Amino acid sequence: MAPQSLEIIGTAHVSEKSIEKVKSAIFEKTPDVVAVELDINRFNNLMNERNGIDQKKEFQIKEIIKGDNLTLFLISGFLSYMQNKIGDDVGVKPGSEMLAAIDAANEIGARVALIDRDISITLNRAIKKMSAFEKMKFIYGILASFFTKDEDIEDIDSITEGDALQEVMKYFQEMSPRAYDVLVTERDAYMAKMLMGINEENVVAVVGAGHQSGIKKYMENPDGLPSFEELLNVQKSRISIGKVFLFLIPVVFIAIFVLAFLNGINIQTSLFQYVLLTSGLAFAGCILSGSKIYSAITAFIVAPLTVLHPLLAAGWFSGIVEAKLRKVGMKDLDNFKDCDSLKDFWSNNLFRVLLVVVGTNIGAMIGGFLTIPNVLFPLISKIFGG
Repeated sequence: MAPQSLEIIGTAHVSEKSIEKVKSAIFEKTPDVVAVELDINRFNNLMNERNGIDQKKEFQIKEIIKGDNLTLFLISGFLSYMQNKIGDDVGVKPGSEMLAAIDAANEIGARVALIDRDISITLNRAIKKMSAFEKMKFIYGILASFFTKDEDIEDIDSITEGDALQEVMKYFQEMSPRAYDVLVTERDAYMAKMLMGINEENVVAVVGAGHQSGIKKYMENPDGLPSFEELLNVQKSRISIGKVFLFLIPVVFIAIFVLAFLNGINIQTSLFQYVLLTSGLAFAGCILSGSKIYSAITAFIVAPLTVLHPLLAAGWFSGIVEAKLRKVGMKDLDNFKDCDSLKDFWSNNLFRVLLVVVGTNIGAMIGGFLTIPNVLFPLISKIFGG
């Protein structure tokens, strides 16, 4: 069941015209309910920011740089950065149209309904859908974007047209079609279900232009809507072929060295080559990322062990050391989203730490791959070739 009268307004999240459009529609229609594309956390953040309430957060650098958390942080940071960047170009703060809708609703006495899915659920589901290659490609794309020249936004209001906004989200679609599906299509379905659950008759919904057509399609064909359970469930990582392969790598490495030793083959040179490749390239990746020397030494020491351990990464250790040396704190986290140039990012200690983590991991990974043809294959040849 859906409200008898429902108007869905598609907006650009950083458009002055969208703000006026939202207010005019609400004052003209005087709905019983104003539904907005916000979840409770984003709603509270917007209200606290406007009211000047300082939101104290715990900052744990160890948690940020681990595995999927790093990708999660970079995706959410990249989305915030892009929205803030466009907002700065046109002089409109992201979320202003949602605040305008809430203010207009309060003025006419309408109920405000928050219809978007929790952002943490959305981002976690997106991460789970991305392959390891897609995560690496995404991180590379983010880093590469800092070296490209920014283009001025000439007509931000044009992105309220569905086709134009699809171009904006095309980056995510190309990087990971399944993650794009979580960020856009799944949220279309969730917001459609939330709107259909509103009992009042007269409703105005304010959503991003990219969701407008998707929500309408789902509401016209409700049989195709997935359940809330499907849309809210964050599945635990399942054992995939890729993960089995990752766990088999250290087993194979060790087994080859043990077999070589049992066959009387001198493995000292091979072990030295393995350490030189993994440690040397992890050290190089760390240094080239702009690290302190102690962080690079840490990368050098741990790389041979972390390459063999599927649940550890050399970059975690060098990143923790780098964070301590740079004294990363809440100020760096707060300023991260306000960086709008490569120079600003380079001056941000948190960004420098993340760069060290990525650089170290890339170096160690390359070292691990080079070990296969340069160390393992020769040993296998000696074991079975005599």
